[in-house]
Amino acid sequence: MTIEQAGLTIVPKPWGSGDLRPWSPLSDPSGPVGELWFERAPRGPPQPLAHPLPKLLLKLLFPMEPLSIQVHPDDASARARGLEHGKSEAWYILSASPGARIGLGLKKPLRPEALGEAIADGSIKDLVSWRTVRVGEAVSVPAGTIHAIGAGLVIAEIQQRSDVTFRLFDYGRARPLHGADALAVAHCGPAPRQTPPRRLTQARTLLIASPFFVLERIDLPAFARGRLVADAETWLLGLGGAATVGALGLAPGQALFLENEDCPLEAGGDGVSALVAYAASEPAVDLLRDLAGLGVETPIIPLEVRP
Repeated sequence: MTIEQAGLTIVPKPWGSGDLRPWSPLSDPSGPVGELWFERAPRGPPQPLAHPLPKLLLKLLFPMEPLSIQVHPDDASARARGLEHGKSEAWYILSASPGARIGLGLKKPLRPEALGEAIADGSIKDLVSWRTVRVGEAVSVPAGTIHAIGAGLVIAEIQQRSDVTFRLFDYGRARPLHGADALAVAHCGPAPRQTPPRRLTQARTLLIASPFFVLERIDLPAFARGRLVADAETWLLGLGGAATVGALGLAPGQALFLENEDCPLEAGGDGVSALVAYAASEPAVDLLRDLAGLGVETPIIPLEVRP
């Protein structure tokens, strides 16, 4: 049974920000911060990390400039390159400036040869399907999908734990591109259709269910209480309000790691909203149990669990 306050690793990026508030008070004197990675707490000597690495990685992104246009391999393509696994991910929009946008997939299918030419001459940026996004929107980015994140966003990302990225276009930054690898792993067409959010219960909204993780949002009113059941590896990220989970506090920008845990959960005086991401392919039936203070405790839309 495990419940821990997640630690943070600062990841500098040329496109990052010097002000991470209100999500974090941290900064880096060496330059802009692009990402904050939430990590399990170290266990101390002689082994600083005496537990297996989690399957999932939760992070916050702070782009003040556009990220590269990029793609990640799926598991099969990654293993063919000697890597452990690929990288599917999902985004949740925490903040968005007017007109802020993302790129997801291509506008239309292309022959691999045409995609290769577009990578080589830089015209790939005009072939990506760009759209504006709003706060509270969730976006699924399966491995193999050509994608990009524009400026003026703050994004929470949950992903398979992999840092392999193949860049197709980088806005003139002095970083290498990976045209051949990108071409080998990319889907040369539009992104898969996004599935709209689905209300599971009074407190739970299913945002994304992928083969590698489930992403939900939970919303509890003031002083609601119950139990949080985390059978699989689970990450909890505070969005608004506050809560006590077991003996630990949860506030906006803070994260908890749980596994094989059944612990009390109580919302604060302003209620609580949080993202919950866990290593599964279907929504957990008993993620929240014995809820009190909601007014409605039965599911609004029953879970559809495959046999």
